[in-house]
Amino acid sequence: MTPPERAQPDYPAVDRLGLQETVRSTRPGHPDFQEPESINARHTGRPEPGHRADRHPTATPETAGPTQAELAAPETARPTQAELATPGTARPTQAELAAPGTARPTRAELAAAGTARAELAAARPTRAELAAARPTRAELAAAADRTIPDVLAPGLAVLFVGINPGLWSAATGWHFARPGNRFWPALHRGGFTPRLLHPSEQDELPALGLGITNMAARASARADELSSEELLDGAAILTDKVGRYQPRWVAVVGVTAYRIGFQRPKATFGPQPESLAGARLWVLPNPSGLNAHFTPVTLGLAFAELRVATGLPERR
Repeated sequence: MTPPERAQPDYPAVDRLGLQETVRSTRPGHPDFQEPESINARHTGRPEPGHRADRHPTATPETAGPTQAELAAPETARPTQAELATPGTARPTQAELAAPGTARPTRAELAAAGTARAELAAARPTRAELAAARPTRAELAAAADRTIPDVLAPGLAVLFVGINPGLWSAATGWHFARPGNRFWPALHRGGFTPRLLHPSEQDELPALGLGITNMAARASARADELSSEELLDGAAILTDKVGRYQPRWVAVVGVTAYRIGFQRPKATFGPQPESLAGARLWVLPNPSGLNAHFTPVTLGLAFAELRVATGLPERR
């Protein structure tokens, strides 16, 4: 069965050409296109926040970005491959890096030049090197009564004076070498060194104005194994040494050894009223791990107090 035909409404005639022209004129880009105003703009004369005219303000010479022509100008253009390849600007090749004068510097060269921390870190001994240098029990026993060289140079800012070398130091040739000794951490905490040095890096100290020697030269397992005569003789030798090398400050690491060697039974930590061959005197706590009166933190503070008195900059 065929459904009944629905009556068509009687619409007025439409000018299709005019309608199309009206639709086209409401599109952006048409010569007759006008930005519609928001309700807020019609009443206040200001665009409503978030409105298209507010989100995209008309560009002015002060706010407009660079044009394509400006980006292509010689002073702003991206460098060409030819410019990057000119001498002084190109990345060095492997052959250039291997040329004489560009080889990896030695530890002494790095320390003398005061180079960056990253380069100094690259020169640190490896774990394998440190493990190979660890002395055996037999080597420690054989190291008793040995002597080790000083770390010295003329005109140092501070000459640190240990009591005497331990067996680890005598076996390795490094001052304060025993793992439990806190001298090197205290030196760093006090701001004397830019990083924590390993005892094997002791030769970097003179470049920082620092040196190390001992009151008594003979190595022993414990400092209390030394006799009073050895400390008295050591004080006389130290006085002569200071007169020859002329450090500005002498810091004795251990108040008991200082009291005995220099016959100052009432001496305390810190600056001393007397001088030593023209150098100022300072007494620091013993950094041995057996000294339970000072923690790593308080040791670092004691070393920092000395550094401030010497006028050296903090290098941490």
